[in-house]
Amino acid sequence: MAHYAQLDENNVVTQVIVVADSDELMDGVFSEARGIEFCQNLLGGNWKKTSYNGNIRKNYAGIGYTYDSGRDAFIPPKPFASWVLVEDTCQWSAPTAMPTDGKMYSWDEATTSWVEVV
Repeated sequence: MAHYAQLDENNVVTQVIVVADSDELMDGVFSEARGIEFCQNLLGGNWKKTSYNGNIRKNYAGIGYTYDSGRDAFIPPKPFASWVLVEDTCQWSAPTAMPTDGKMYSWDEATTSWVEVV
C-alpha cells in the first residue's frame, strides 16, 4: 500500500489517500508516476507520494501540510511565529530547547519560553 497527498494550488495538502500496490505498478515495478496517474484519474488534481514512515519527502503528509518542491518535503504548519524550521527534518523547533527535568511544559509565544504546566 502506498499513500498519496492531494495538493491545492498553493501546494497545501487537502487529503491523503491509500493506493493499492496493484495501482502503482508499471511493468512490474512500483512507479510514483503510475500512482499519480491513478489518483488523477480517480479524483483529478495534483498529487505527490508520501511515506507513512518518512522514507521520502521527510514527513508523512497531513492535511494542512505544505509540499516544498525545493526541499522535496512535506512541512507541517508552523505552530508559532518564533519557531524555526530544521532543514534536516523539515520540522519546526522552538528557539529554546524544552527543559528535560521530567516536568510538563507548554510553549508561551508571548514570552517565547517554556512554561511549566501545573
